[in-house]
Amino acid sequence: MLVQAVAVFAVVITAMLVAIIRFKVHPFLAMIVSAVVMGLGSGITPTDVTGHISQGFGGAVGGVGMLVLFGMIFGSILQQSGVAASMAAMMLRRVSPQRVPLTMNLTGWLVGVPVTFDAAFVLLIDVAKNLARSAKVPLITVVTALTVGLQVAHNMLIPTPGPLTVAGNVNASIPWMLLWTTVVSLPAALIGGVLYGRWLGRRREYATSFGELPGDAAAPAEQNDVAATPAPSGALGISLALLPIVLILLGHGVAQFLDEGTAWQMALAFVGNPTIALLTSVIVSFLALRRYLQGTLTEITRAATWAAAPTVVILGASGALGRMIAQSPIGTKLPEVLADMPQTAMLGTVMVIIAWVVAQMMRFAMGGTSVSLMTSSAIMGPIIAGMSGVSPVLIAVAITSGALGLSLPTNARFWLVAEGSGLDMKSTLRSWTVGLTISGIVGLVLVTVLSLFASVLPGLH
Repeated sequence: MLVQAVAVFAVVITAMLVAIIRFKVHPFLAMIVSAVVMGLGSGITPTDVTGHISQGFGGAVGGVGMLVLFGMIFGSILQQSGVAASMAAMMLRRVSPQRVPLTMNLTGWLVGVPVTFDAAFVLLIDVAKNLARSAKVPLITVVTALTVGLQVAHNMLIPTPGPLTVAGNVNASIPWMLLWTTVVSLPAALIGGVLYGRWLGRRREYATSFGELPGDAAAPAEQNDVAATPAPSGALGISLALLPIVLILLGHGVAQFLDEGTAWQMALAFVGNPTIALLTSVIVSFLALRRYLQGTLTEITRAATWAAAPTVVILGASGALGRMIAQSPIGTKLPEVLADMPQTAMLGTVMVIIAWVVAQMMRFAMGGTSVSLMTSSAIMGPIIAGMSGVSPVLIAVAITSGALGLSLPTNARFWLVAEGSGLDMKSTLRSWTVGLTISGIVGLVLVTVLSLFASVLPGLH
């Protein structure tokens, strides 16, 4: 059954990509049909296939649907009021155009630790677009820098949930893992995000695209003409943009030092929930900027809902396909096969490479980074237990970098990036997928080099 499921998976994914790229089939239809074929071809009963599709769709939409909607409302308020343009101008006075990709990459790398990727992306993507327009930097360069920085941090750096799970599964020291994932993740983010993004932006089809995409809002200068005068200050915009981040930090940072169940702990955990933080930010930003807005909050919400609909339905369809893959023998049997591998590789370097490959396979097969991190670390933990010369910390770093690459259209986050940035599928594959894959390979190279000196480096022996 496993061989059959792998063959069906390869055919289904290939056919889906051809349908979307070559025949312009809407991703929603392509992924739902692919989920059905994947389930039936893997031996799942028709009744279970329909159930998994419904559960996968609902789970994906329920997880990030409101987050996407509130994020779009929040971004619309900042955009239509003119404050986003003021923020971009303020940032550009301090950042040269040549440093815009580096600035966005480091911003993503820093913000991606305490804030979920989805929340951070919807908060920063409008700023990235405005900077691309104002600085005349190719949009794809800025998007690549931002998204790669965000995902690398979210994948590799504690205290995000994925790396913490990996540390527990492979019995790695959390302080040492934090140190070495920082050492590996920063150059991985810079090379896959900034250097590759700059190279991609020099391609002929992207070199003159600075964010003026079909369906985009008017350019900042045009919006300032219709917005109330004077325009809001950039400092106010930055304060509002940081508001949800501060709320989330309070909820996930300060609250953990308080006694569980106390009034303060529950209050901070509530306001720090990403959905509540964005909802609060929508209300506060509207009240602070309403004199600069031409429309009412209802009108802004209605327009944002229409804009969010394509992203939400695609997220749901990708969730349905991802669940079907997880319920097939690829998700249920493949981990068992890998766990039964004979322990013939005793050298730490070889095991590091194996851990990276396993994580990459799980990322390719399952799509999501969290499930890839959890599954691959659960496989590798028992294998390396008791192995002399194998550093659990390096195994953990290898897993977190291995789960970066090969983000395909089966992953809901792929479509969040595509729809939010305005890039088509081909461009998203080139920027998001290839950029992350490069970062993952850089991570493999660095962790392999570290494994060669593990006996003399602190925390690795």
